[in-house]
Amino acid sequence: MQAQQRPGLMHDQWPVVGAVAAGGAAGACARYGAVLLWPQTPGTFPWTTFWVNVSGCAVIGVFMVVITEVLVPHRLVRPFFGTGVLGGYTTFSTYAVEIRRLTDAHQAATAFGYAAATLAAALGAVWGAAWATRRVLVRRAR
Repeated sequence: MQAQQRPGLMHDQWPVVGAVAAGGAAGACARYGAVLLWPQTPGTFPWTTFWVNVSGCAVIGVFMVVITEVLVPHRLVRPFFGTGVLGGYTTFSTYAVEIRRLTDAHQAATAFGYAAATLAAALGAVWGAAWATRRVLVRRAR
């Protein structure tokens, strides 16, 4: 019986895979556009990646409140936007590579500052955006 369930399960997942892929392409293009608009100088604090990650985390804070507490979205909204767009837009793999590059360039203080500031700002952005979204939505509900 299990063998018969797998093809059906995979068939049901193709729309999700497509939504993630389409969203990921859009998010990656947005991130690439940010790098083109605000190029980074090697060996310096990577401000572009920092702000891309922080802004993406703020958007995920708003998004999660909206789709879990306000709306009942279509089943492909979360894979498309949350996993795809925001997953493609934020770039924590580049964050790790940039920390390594800074360390290799003997910029350990900058690397440590970047690592700590990104972590603090990203977590703060998710929390702050979720908190602010809830406050706005509660005021609208009154």
